[in-house]
Amino acid sequence: MVQAYNFLGSWQLFPEKGNYEWGTRPKSGIYQIEAIDNRKAIRIHQSWVTLENESFVSDYLVEADGEIHPSENVELAHEVQVHFIDTVNMELHFYKNSQTFLHITHEILPNGFLKITQQGTHSNGEGYTNTEVFHKQMSVLPYGASAAGAIVKATEEGVIRHKALTAMEEQTHMQLEQIRKQIELLAQPAQEIHQRKELSKLIYSAKLSFKPEIGQVYYLYEKNDNTHTLSLISPTEWGAGMPYKKFVAAVQLLADHTWKERPL
Repeated sequence: MVQAYNFLGSWQLFPEKGNYEWGTRPKSGIYQIEAIDNRKAIRIHQSWVTLENESFVSDYLVEADGEIHPSENVELAHEVQVHFIDTVNMELHFYKNSQTFLHITHEILPNGFLKITQQGTHSNGEGYTNTEVFHKQMSVLPYGASAAGAIVKATEEGVIRHKALTAMEEQTHMQLEQIRKQIELLAQPAQEIHQRKELSKLIYSAKLSFKPEIGQVYYLYEKNDNTHTLSLISPTEWGAGMPYKKFVAAVQLLADHTWKERPL
């Protein structure tokens, strides 16, 4: 089961990234793949909520040795086959009367997402393809969900658990979003303080022929020898006769003795 390692765990659906030729787009879902101890088998738990707030769950066990095996649920399929192509590609085949009627591919994308493509056939022989994208959850939940499930069965227990899961996801997402915004708000003044610090170090290493006053605006220049000097004269007052190599910035001394750049 080494090849199954990357697939194991709980995956949360990106509803907006899916493409559905059959069925309706779900608004949330979890897809969980679990290895069965001491067996070459995997259990796939699924549940999802439709846009109409209908909840569905399913659970099935499949042998994962690449061979065709009888299905646990003959109403779903007569036989099932799981094949790991490599560590990032897995295929499920569902057979009826020795014919594949449902083919599900699992692909771990370079960004770590799980892409599930479901190719099936309606009773009238018309084919369809549904594609879904999931991201891996940090914690493993006691059950999973997806709209790509082969077995579809609504249960009261599944509805209750999925509603609780959805509420938990919404609350934690809101809390994390609040923290992210707080970090962004803190990052801006921190960047401004860092800029003032670097500017202040440059000014205090410059030549000062007078004592700067708090609140006063001064003008920082770079001299021909690449050193710096502070002046009361703005670059517009020098005209064409500016004696320095270049003008750097207009600066103001603050009460905490740091310097802030000001508009010229």
